[in-house]
Amino acid sequence: MIQYRKILELHFKEVSQRTISSSVGNSRQSVSDVIQKFKEKRLVELTDEMDDQWLEEFLFPEKLATSKGYFPVDWEEIHRELQKKNITLKLLHNEYSSIARDSKKIPYAYRTFCRHYGNYAKKHKVTMPIRRKPGEIMEVDWAGSTLSIKDPASGERLNVYVFVASLPYSQIFYAEGFLDMTSQSWLRAHINAFEYFGGASEVLVPDNLKTGVTKAKGVESILNQAYRELADYYRTTILPARIKKPKDKPSVEGNVGYVSRQIIASLRNYQSFSLNKLNEKILEEVDRLNDEEFQKREGSRRSIFEEEEKARLIPLPYPKYQLSEWRTAKVQLNYHIQVNRMYYSVPYEYIQSQVELRISHDLIEVYFKNMRIASHKLLRGEIGQYSTNPNHMPDKHRKYLEHTPDQVRQWASLRGAYIENFADYILNNNVEKKALSILLSLKNLTKHYSDDLLNKGCQTLMEISEVPSLTVLKSILKRMVEKEKAKKANTKVMDSSDSDYGFVRGAKYFGGVKNEK
Repeated sequence: MIQYRKILELHFKEVSQRTISSSVGNSRQSVSDVIQKFKEKRLVELTDEMDDQWLEEFLFPEKLATSKGYFPVDWEEIHRELQKKNITLKLLHNEYSSIARDSKKIPYAYRTFCRHYGNYAKKHKVTMPIRRKPGEIMEVDWAGSTLSIKDPASGERLNVYVFVASLPYSQIFYAEGFLDMTSQSWLRAHINAFEYFGGASEVLVPDNLKTGVTKAKGVESILNQAYRELADYYRTTILPARIKKPKDKPSVEGNVGYVSRQIIASLRNYQSFSLNKLNEKILEEVDRLNDEEFQKREGSRRSIFEEEEKARLIPLPYPKYQLSEWRTAKVQLNYHIQVNRMYYSVPYEYIQSQVELRISHDLIEVYFKNMRIASHKLLRGEIGQYSTNPNHMPDKHRKYLEHTPDQVRQWASLRGAYIENFADYILNNNVEKKALSILLSLKNLTKHYSDDLLNKGCQTLMEISEVPSLTVLKSILKRMVEKEKAKKANTKVMDSSDSDYGFVRGAKYFGGVKNEK
């Protein structure tokens, strides 16, 4: 019993709603409703006649305990409206109450309204839409029982794990067998289920398997990144069931048992050497059971799905989702990461950093703090291969990598004809590795000598030496530089001697002309 007067008395004393709720023993929502209604009626004080009964009748006339005068409800229409997206009983009750008041009739209170609808909905238990709307939810799980196939090579018995997906509204389901329960199988099963139904649901309700959920935290569970990507691609939302709460996904739990009894049990003695053949048999049984008529109501899972649910599914995007796998790796000192014993480069700035890898059928992408820093085509074949992007290398390493005979010839041709001749001589008279080492030293000489001087030095070298070498070239260049320095020094001395003493007056000025005669 709600203590209306006590609630309002405490409210006038400026007691908090939380404290009022604890004091009178009514819920905080009830306390809030009473205070809100009192304000809406614009009452400012309590009089002696305002006891609990008077306040209830005045504030909540819809709660009068009399059947006479209640506005009738079309429960079939309510049932049909609830199947629409975003429609709730609360909304429908508000609309019903407005119509009732407009008709000067008393509407049912919300609690009574819900109770009467619950009684009506029991007649339609299979499609009771209070929590199940068409196309809203797809529940997924692995069946506890397994099937098996035989390895054609060894005859060994291989377990087959059965994936089950169910749409709760129509109860239509899909099942498929896999040789393992890895993340790749889990994702492929979802893709095939979406293809079977012809669309995706708004919400996915899986169990808390490691293939889908990294860490279970109720509604804030941390999802596997590949699973989250799949959900984003199909524009659906993943809402994992609570741990040890099978009622969070009752439809798939029921269909798992149904599949176990009707399919797994019936195929327990079926001999197959191929997973594809076994899945064809499983699909035949799935189609048969989905087309089977209900015993206690009209129609079948398939007919209800086609008529009421299929059109409400989210259309499938094109093209079909490409499976991917996420891993982590550490960048090695050679600015490469290792994946399946193959090596892929990343920018050298990320050496020793932890990076995330997204591996798809033919592509590997590298991410650092959600930013893609590298991508490579997936290497196949002989192990130990390297995929290196020159842009990922330090400048010195890149220059070494680009140091090839063709590149050296091109470089030499741009510096001078005699440099080109010397480079050709070295390449033609030495093994490639030694020639490239010599020519790398030749390139380094450009840091100390101009192209013109280097070209003249190579000209002198090719003219005077029968076996031109880099050592001889260096000595020639050194002498040429020293000679040039000496020449400049002599020129400087002569210039200074002419200018240090001013104008010379000659012998005539000093009387030396007679003596000369």
